[in-house]
Amino acid sequence: MAATLTDVARRAGVSVATASRAFGEPGRLASATLERVLQAAGDVGYVNSQAAVATRTFAVVVPDVANPVYAMLLKAIYAQAWHGRHRTVLFDTDEDPRREREQLERAGQLDGMLLCSPRLPDEEILARAGDTPFVVANRLIPGAPCVLMDSEHGPQQAVEHLAALGHRHIAYAAGPEGSWADIRRADTVARACERSGIRLTHLNHYAASIQGGRAAAAPAAASGATAVITYNDLVALGLEAGLSDLGITSPDDISIVGIDDIDIAAAVRPGLTTVKMPIDRCGSLSVELLLTAISDGMTADVATLESHLVVRGSTGHPPTSH
Repeated sequence: MAATLTDVARRAGVSVATASRAFGEPGRLASATLERVLQAAGDVGYVNSQAAVATRTFAVVVPDVANPVYAMLLKAIYAQAWHGRHRTVLFDTDEDPRREREQLERAGQLDGMLLCSPRLPDEEILARAGDTPFVVANRLIPGAPCVLMDSEHGPQQAVEHLAALGHRHIAYAAGPEGSWADIRRADTVARACERSGIRLTHLNHYAASIQGGRAAAAPAAASGATAVITYNDLVALGLEAGLSDLGITSPDDISIVGIDDIDIAAAVRPGLTTVKMPIDRCGSLSVELLLTAISDGMTADVATLESHLVVRGSTGHPPTSH
């Protein structure tokens, strides 16, 4: 059996993500690390799949193509696919499980599938994928190659940041039901609040959109929380607009933290404090792992990419009345 990226990573004593970067983005590695990975590749007989496979056609399945996060992810996927002149076919499920089922069957007729934040249960995805090579981005499915955007470090930093500012009651505005990332983010926030002695109020599940954030405004205001962490930046921006309509301003009356760091987060006023997710790298690494799965067979590789907090103007000290 041909050597895989996992074999290289194990031989070099690095993560799969680091081993992949040696072939896709060598300039981002320290020279000693790069040399160690390349030496390991030579030792195990690894051939970079980007150069070894013929042109492939693979599906990219996303929950909502209008969401800026998936637009950023798609751009990175297309850019990486272009290096090998691979072709991509886009499938938009529109957050509809029935459409996702149908599109997985259609996508399975191609050389491979890249599933971005799929919503269906693990066992159903595995069954519908069948023998078609696939990679999952931004969700963990045991037994499948996955690229995860860390749901621990950045959200934990967000809670610690709010605690340092003096907040003692935080609300979490959840995303779509069935979202793997939302479950992890909510759990991280809950554990971080418990460690910091902060009261946490779980608001409802909302659409991952501006409209979803607006819907969360009244419940957030009624909760009495002095800060809100939201499922994503769109919900955060919609929340800010909805609270403004109620005469509540950020950060004077309530602090707001988003997740993702989409471009507009830095352009609004006040700038949105948010958890920056490695969206570009998630897209490019997912393509690399998919090409490996197509050429060498499926593995259970899991790569986790780090997140971190970006502090801007939407967070501040809680009102003195609280």
